[in-house]
Amino acid sequence: MPRFKDLAICVRHMDWSETSQVVTLLTEQHGLIRGLAKGSRRMSPSAVARFSGGIELLTLGQALGSLRTAYELAGITEWDLQESYPQLRTNLHAQQIALYAADVTAAMIADHDPHPKTFAGLRALLAELGDRKPTSAPAAALGRFQWQILEDCGYQPQLDVDIKTSQPLAEAGSYWFDPRAGGFTAVGEESSGSGMDGPGPWRVRKETLESLRLVARSAETGAAAASASDSVSRVNRLLCVFVRAILDRELPTMAFILSSE
Repeated sequence: MPRFKDLAICVRHMDWSETSQVVTLLTEQHGLIRGLAKGSRRMSPSAVARFSGGIELLTLGQALGSLRTAYELAGITEWDLQESYPQLRTNLHAQQIALYAADVTAAMIADHDPHPKTFAGLRALLAELGDRKPTSAPAAALGRFQWQILEDCGYQPQLDVDIKTSQPLAEAGSYWFDPRAGGFTAVGEESSGSGMDGPGPWRVRKETLESLRLVARSAETGAAAASASDSVSRVNRLLCVFVRAILDRELPTMAFILSSE
């Protein structure tokens, strides 16, 4: 069984027994690893030495273990806590955003498929949310992460070409976003479903598209995007329902994003 040693973010965990946990880790070089951490909940000196700080949700650590077949849980034998992001335990809004990001990561990334860009994006998001003096608003940080994971998985929306005409997207007061085609059109639609609760296309304000372009550039450069908070919230809701359409299911934590104002 091949061994691995990698930086990892815990995106899911559950108690397996009184002494063990089943965890889902997004690793930097090995992708998503689902594993059994035997003895991780013991308080004996040897267990505490092997699982420094414990494996908690939304924490960063260095994981050591053995990979098994695609149908078996990996064996997580050591965990060295690197960052616990304590602010996520005291700020409900930041915690909700982080839980949503972890949920999306676990749903979008395939097991053992390396996505170092998504790992870097999630790590940056948690650091931003956990900062006492953040450089940008939580909504902007989430927008960057959502764009990064969509881009990394090959689902980034087309922002500058009309999906109906294949021509440069014309200036308009509003647009239609088609999740099946993954882009915008200025050509009016006869039916748009039931708003964003329906299958689409969905009507989108011009300001929302402009904010999405700023978020995309921000994700590319790493600089904070200057945009109105309500526009960024609409961007996050749009990207959230786009992820929902891609997965063909609604994740429980999506309610945190779709209900935000």
